[in-house]
Parts: sequence; structure tokens; C-alpha cells
Amino acid sequence: MELIQKYFPELTEKQAGQFAALQELYTDWNAKINVISRKDIGNLYERHVLHSLGIACAIRFREGTKVMDFGTGGGFPGIPLAILFPGVQFKLVDSIGKKVRVAREVSEAIGLENTTFAHERVEDEKGLFEFVVSRAVMPLPDLVKICRKNIAREQHNALPNGLICLKGGEVENEIRPFRHEALTWELKDFFEEEFFETKKVVFVAINKGKKS
Repeated sequence: MELIQKYFPELTEKQAGQFAALQELYTDWNAKINVISRKDIGNLYERHVLHSLGIACAIRFREGTKVMDFGTGGGFPGIPLAILFPGVQFKLVDSIGKKVRVAREVSEAIGLENTTFAHERVEDEKGLFEFVVSRAVMPLPDLVKICRKNIAREQHNALPNGLICLKGGEVENEIRPFRHEALTWELKDFFEEEFFETKKVVFVAINKGKKS
């Protein structure tokens, strides 16, 4: 928990309490439904919570923004981002029902009021969002192809509407088809822990609609 406050010292007491509750909740749920690698649960804050918050290094979502978490698993990056941005609406989507259940139960346990959940394939999701976020569930071209239909035209943020992914390692080949629409942030420039040495945030603009 100290790790989160180290990089996000502006947290309210409520937000700090919500982040602090995640360790026990995920440890408990992970014993029943494996949503995080068993050997990784002790690194929850570094490798899952702070990693999810890496998206905030690229953009601070404005109030009223709608975001879909594509392939949320047990709630990453959606739940940490929903804690950090309480005025933003997050829809967490996954095709595996038991993982959606964990994300929903954790969200309810910490009192999040800005999250909704769907057990479905993203191909079947009809909603419109300013952004789709994801923790590298598939190659970038496939992600863009699937979620393009879900990107709204009306814009409210500093970045154009589009896809924001957490990626690791070499991403040049994946980005090449989108080189005129893509931006990349190295998380090692923001977080000093060794885990982030090869981690990146990749943004692809999908809909450069009108700013409202």
C-alpha cells in the first residue's frame, strides 16, 4: 500500500482505504478462484495495482468519461483505475464468468459506485466509450479491430478517444500499422521498481471526433 501512496500521494482517505483493502480481498478470492498467479499474490500492489495505474501516467480521465476494461480478468486495470478516478464510469468486461464475479465482489466490498460488469465477449458489447483499456490480452491490431465499434465520437479528454494498453517488452512491430495514431510511454520513466523496466503504456487513437 505504501507503494501506491509513494506515487499517488494525493489520494483521499476513502481512496487510500479502498486500495488498502485489496490485498486481503484478492488473497481471499484467489484461494477460491485463481485470478492472479499464486506466486504473484504477494506482489499484488506492484505487479497488478500500480501496473494498472500506469495508465494514469498517460492520461488523467476527466469526470464523466466512460471507459471499458477489455478482458478485465479479476478487475485489472479497471478496479484500481475506478478507485483513482471516482468521477469516471468503468465497465469491466470478460468472457470468463468466474473472473467477472471476483471483480464484481471486490468492487462491491470496497464500495465502488462507478463500476458495472458484463460476462460477455467484447465482440458482443454494444456500448460506446471514450476509451477502451486493457492489460495486453491480445496483439494490438486484434484489439483495435474488435473495439473500434465501441469508441464514441464525442471527445472530452486531452487525448483523442481510443485504446490504451499496458504492454511489456518489444512493441514496435505491433505499433507499426498505427504509427501515425499511436503514442508510447515507458513506465520506467515514472516508476523506479525493476518490474517496470520493460513495461509500457501504448495508446492508439481510434476516433478523432468532435470535442464537446
